[in-house]
Amino acid sequence: MFCNCMQNFKTLLAGGDLRSIGNSNKVVNLVKGQSDFDSLIKLVFDDDKLVAMRAADAVQKISVKNPLLLAAHKPEILAASATPLQKEVKWHIAQLIPLLCLNAAELRMMWEILQQWALDASNSRIVRVNALQALFDLTKINPCNNISFERLLTKMERENVPSINARIKRIRHLQVL
Repeated sequence: MFCNCMQNFKTLLAGGDLRSIGNSNKVVNLVKGQSDFDSLIKLVFDDDKLVAMRAADAVQKISVKNPLLLAAHKPEILAASATPLQKEVKWHIAQLIPLLCLNAAELRMMWEILQQWALDASNSRIVRVNALQALFDLTKINPCNNISFERLLTKMERENVPSINARIKRIRHLQVL
């Protein structure tokens, strides 16, 4: 019988190259509860870039379906967002932030960080697009940021980056609905 421990997850997530999610979907299916999730999320901060990227992918996929598993790790996610992260982990962290139950101070802090990520042209386009999407998701939680968000959209649209403009177009369509 397979033991759902961190070492087994790490073995499944290791190897290959950064263009592949490897066995992250298999790991998603192996996580059966909080204990498994707790083991998996530790790997998001692993020294092996491939393991960290794939663990972040698996954590994000699981958290979308069951955000309660992520709740216990809010301090880690918030702390990680304020530290340098590899881009492949950063874009998943951006997707996790709106899934957290944030108090007013945390919401302000995450808003600032995500804005920085979205505006920083040195970030990958995927990081920037995911930060933009996370900000949009946070405006649903706190509509007070709508004006700031609209200014951000206008500023980023002027950069004329196709992937960013495509997300802005999608967001604007969702704002109308």
